[in-house]
Amino acid sequence: MSARAFRQVDVFGSTPRGVSGNPVAVVHDAEGLDDAAMAAFARWTNLSETTFLLPPTDPRADYRLRIWTPGGELPFAGHPTLGSAHAWREAGGVPRTPGRLVQECEVGLVELREDDAGLAFAAPPLRRSGPVEASLRDRIADVLGLEPAQVLEAQWVDNGPGWIGVRLPDAATVLGLAPDFARFDDLRLGVVGPHPAGAEAAVEVRAFVPGIGVPEDPVTGSLNAGLAQWLAGTVLPPDYVAAQGTVLGRAGRVRVRSEGEARWIGGDTVTTVRGSVDLSGAPH
Repeated sequence: MSARAFRQVDVFGSTPRGVSGNPVAVVHDAEGLDDAAMAAFARWTNLSETTFLLPPTDPRADYRLRIWTPGGELPFAGHPTLGSAHAWREAGGVPRTPGRLVQECEVGLVELREDDAGLAFAAPPLRRSGPVEASLRDRIADVLGLEPAQVLEAQWVDNGPGWIGVRLPDAATVLGLAPDFARFDDLRLGVVGPHPAGAEAAVEVRAFVPGIGVPEDPVTGSLNAGLAQWLAGTVLPPDYVAAQGTVLGRAGRVRVRSEGEARWIGGDTVTTVRGSVDLSGAPH
């Protein structure tokens, strides 16, 4: 197969035109593509993530997804999960259970639901949680250009990509960060700080992952899922909206809903590009 159906989907945007969130490139019917071809196409798109839709190997799943950044493959990522589910449904995919989709990926099965509010995924279990050690917390403050006291908390919120959540005093501090990416090495940091009471969004979020070729991710579902599992219902309300991408000229909005211990992460999804892609010349 040379030409494959292709979509580029804007995820977590806040405008009807679909150019205010985070785009994901989605390749349909990706059987026959090996790792080298997938990696090469992900480098070429140069988006935060490029995904490849495949038949499931688990009978409980509706489809299988592989997720690549310009720097390598991820076991899970949030905005590609929503964008790829949108693309799969738009291309005629029919879930086994109406209103419920099950995605198979490296972290296992991820449940999604679709209703009048759009798509949302259930935050997968954290692979690692709990506070980071003091020396790492000091290093985080240093690479973010902060005084140690400005880091209120730093905690592992890793659901696959390796996130560390960093809680700052307010949204203004988050927006004013000028990280030193040259000294990040393998750090994958998500920072969060509250907006003033009454603001449209409860918090401002930024995500920094230079080690995988994405210095700052525009809007990040996996990070917001981990932050919600850490903070929703304690520091933050059980249900809230997070803003992300402001510094990059985006207007991302991530909807968090809590149902018992479950955290559902949702946002708008809009197809902005559709057509076909020929990957016959990709490296193998």
